[in-house]
Amino acid sequence: MFSNTLRETTILFLRNKRIARHFAGDRLLGSADFRRFWFSSILAHFGSQITLLALPICAALLMHATPGQMGILAAFESLPFLLFGLPSGVLLDRNRRLPIMMCSDLMVATALASVPLAWWFDALSVGWLYAVGFAIGTGYVVGGSAEQVFLTFLVGRDGLVDAQSKFAATESAARLVGPGMAGALVQVLGAPVAILCNVAGFVLSLWNLTRIRAREPKPERPPSHPLRDIQEGLAFVWNHRLLRTLAYTSASWHLLFYGYTALHVLFATRVLGMSPGVMGTAQMLGGAGILAASMLVKPLSRRLGTGSAILVGLCMSALGFALVPAIPPALFGSATLTALAYGIVVFWIDCGATLFFVPYSALRQRVTPDALLGRMVATMRALTVAAAPLGAMLAGALGEGFGVRAGLVCIALGAIALAAGAVFGARLREVRD
Repeated sequence: MFSNTLRETTILFLRNKRIARHFAGDRLLGSADFRRFWFSSILAHFGSQITLLALPICAALLMHATPGQMGILAAFESLPFLLFGLPSGVLLDRNRRLPIMMCSDLMVATALASVPLAWWFDALSVGWLYAVGFAIGTGYVVGGSAEQVFLTFLVGRDGLVDAQSKFAATESAARLVGPGMAGALVQVLGAPVAILCNVAGFVLSLWNLTRIRAREPKPERPPSHPLRDIQEGLAFVWNHRLLRTLAYTSASWHLLFYGYTALHVLFATRVLGMSPGVMGTAQMLGGAGILAASMLVKPLSRRLGTGSAILVGLCMSALGFALVPAIPPALFGSATLTALAYGIVVFWIDCGATLFFVPYSALRQRVTPDALLGRMVATMRALTVAAAPLGAMLAGALGEGFGVRAGLVCIALGAIALAAGAVFGARLREVRD
């Protein structure tokens, strides 16, 4: 009954002529195809909040995973970027992107659906979660690249910053509401059952994507060998000074972020003593951070330049990473103040990350010709997340050997060093557009 009501509401939203006239003043919102694409993105953002909380909680609380195992889980989730990132670029430049994106979403939904099934049949294990994480990462590395390239086709290069700002605004809403919703679902239903809610969102999203009417022209298959295409994508990024600078800056950030990802659930639940519900509620402040960044990114880019906006975001996220290990289990003797402090730190990390990646994504696509766009996106994603498995496993090893808080201290020191190096050495401040 609920799914039928949601389906009917979606149809009315997409067909209502009054809404279309209301949106006519906005070029992007006046497009029914963009609204459909945006709606699927909203479903993905809300669903991802459930998975981001429920999957590591399955490992930490149900499987009693160690810090080392949590690091391996995060590594498996990022490993597909290294293995399949470059080949996916060739796939995207030779085929239409929307079908690829839909197949990737189907893969992720299937992998997620296996978690509650395995739990019900008493077959769930840490190894099973490794496999699920790898499948999810594979779907994201191909589907995420396809989404970025298809968005460029749908809105044009001039509409990228506007479109990505809208996506960031809805992501902020998902982060504002989603973690609390996810925490409540995990608390009441249990992590495996909560994951089914995300699976339902994927099913609705796939139906919605089939309604997009815009059809990309089928790319001409070049006569060159796919390995030659991969080499051209690598050479283009490496020989482009701006893309090369963005690549190694983002790669360093991802190394630190995946280390943080491996440890933050253990830190919140075992060190700070928060329940899944309290942790989810505290993480809702991250949505406020993304909302603030989505409103700031356009005026900040106009006033300071795109490169300086990227640096502001990098420094803000570094401050957040530095504050995480400073949170005590009972701030001034209060667990509530500890949860509030944790939420404020998440605010800074998410706000900084959004200010970093929105202009970063738009800038790299603006400087790339259409023929190389798919390979550039896939190459950048492969290069920037290549170090993520190492960061996750290293953080897990540090947490296992010296404690979770000590591992987060190492991540904080790395984040400060990265921000200082980017501000004083990467020359991003010179980039106006």
